[in-house]
Amino acid sequence: MNAPLLVPPQALKRAGPLWLLAEVTYRCPLHCAFCYNPVDFAQAGPELSTEDWLKVIRQARALGAAQFGISGGEPLVRDDIEILVAEARQLGFYTNLITSGVGLTEARLAALKEAGLDHIQLSFQDATKEANDLITNTRTFDLKRKVAAMTKAAGYPTVINCVLHRTNIDHLDRIIEMAVEIGAEYLELANTQYHGWAFLNRQSLMPTEAQLAEAEAVTERWKAKLGKKMRILFVTPDYQTKKPKKCMNGWGEVFLSITPDGLALPCHTARMLPGLEFPDVREHDIDWIWHESPLFNRFRGTAWLPETCQSCEDKEKDHGGCRCQAFMLTGDAGATDPVCPKSPDHALIEKALAEAERPILVKPLVFRDPKNSVKLGRAF
Repeated sequence: MNAPLLVPPQALKRAGPLWLLAEVTYRCPLHCAFCYNPVDFAQAGPELSTEDWLKVIRQARALGAAQFGISGGEPLVRDDIEILVAEARQLGFYTNLITSGVGLTEARLAALKEAGLDHIQLSFQDATKEANDLITNTRTFDLKRKVAAMTKAAGYPTVINCVLHRTNIDHLDRIIEMAVEIGAEYLELANTQYHGWAFLNRQSLMPTEAQLAEAEAVTERWKAKLGKKMRILFVTPDYQTKKPKKCMNGWGEVFLSITPDGLALPCHTARMLPGLEFPDVREHDIDWIWHESPLFNRFRGTAWLPETCQSCEDKEKDHGGCRCQAFMLTGDAGATDPVCPKSPDHALIEKALAEAERPILVKPLVFRDPKNSVKLGRAF
């Protein structure tokens, strides 16, 4: 008889994260009313140092992470992004910069290319200067057009992200036309998800059912017209889907986000959840955080699911939905996502959708800025 195969304990561990998102700063020159950053970002601690970030990058890569995203805030307010990109690229990461374009000069773009940056995602907020600058409370539209041309000239594919909401969704034809004019290869139309500042402004931002249906029809017409010339991804808002989505493709399964002040999160909005201890990368290594920390195991898998979900045939598909959405709507992060028709709290979603059908009351948008963050002093 053959001797039993002895498997070292580390070989039995789950796979490490695939995607590492470095939210290197909460500082941002834009003041978008739909930002997913925590409303109380002004209370965050000091930003990680360059050396701290290099340690995180190395440890995540050792666990098998393959994609490295850099975001914020606006990451380009830091002067060490080229150093982080160079290290990540040298280790074998695919590197992606998510930016508003503010701070991306020709010299800086050349330095990032030299460092090995693979991909740049540029945000636009609308197709006209007036509308774009209104929702961001800044004057950045002309700069964004310039940056789009600059990145294309540098040999990067033009990848545009535009967040859709009630005030710009009717401009979708013109938004797609603008992307074609710019020569974009890829356009992501990401409907607002109501976290952070977007939740504060939900009544002003949520489109009607008719607006959403028309936007989907416009998108399909353009897809048929453009074919493979430009890829378009239309992301339906959670509130208006008929079934919940698996939280970040599974809590603690694929995605690892690090906040500017070093907290490790299984999704980029989880910081708002109460009663959880968020591990700090300056105190724990990424291996322990991913495999052993109570936070990453709290909603991992399906064993923790509430009774409503345990008996559901879709539990392996959706894992009960979004934890942050469940908390913001019900006050319980462990509840079934109210988006689900089987949720005992589904009436909360129906109420929000009904409110979106009513004329908007004149209510000023609450813009994302440090003063408002301090004044509000709450997570969402």
